[in-house]
Amino acid sequence: MRKVKPARKLGRTAAHRKATLSNLSTQLILHKRIETTEAKAKETRRVVEKIITKARKGTVHAQRIIFKDIRDKEAIKVLFEEIVAKIGTRNGGYTRVIKLAPRYGDAAKMAVIELVDYHEMPADGQKPVKQDRSKRVKGSKKSEIAS
Repeated sequence: MRKVKPARKLGRTAAHRKATLSNLSTQLILHKRIETTEAKAKETRRVVEKIITKARKGTVHAQRIIFKDIRDKEAIKVLFEEIVAKIGTRNGGYTRVIKLAPRYGDAAKMAVIELVDYHEMPADGQKPVKQDRSKRVKGSKKSEIAS
């Protein structure tokens, strides 16, 4: 029997979570690339993939169903005219999540979520930054040798 994998709760009530994912999805459709926490990016990917799959039908009924999730007419227009035209031939995998360095203030795991076929390289010529594992605790041997 198929078991449904539960969604991340993101530390929010159901209504707040739905609003957050709706806003993130809208901004992703409008800007094609957003930076957010890794958990929010992965949940947004689940929502956006389903939205784009529905949008590929191109019917008025599909627009009305999608408008329940994305309450922005400009985003709906961009989705049906621009994004479906460019990504419509793919069989899924319309988004990618690229992990970034942790956020400075609270060390939250950060990521960039973007639509495939829109950005080949990260913006501003930056490469995704991995954590620097060479830094050690003060008492370790490598930090004493390096200094």
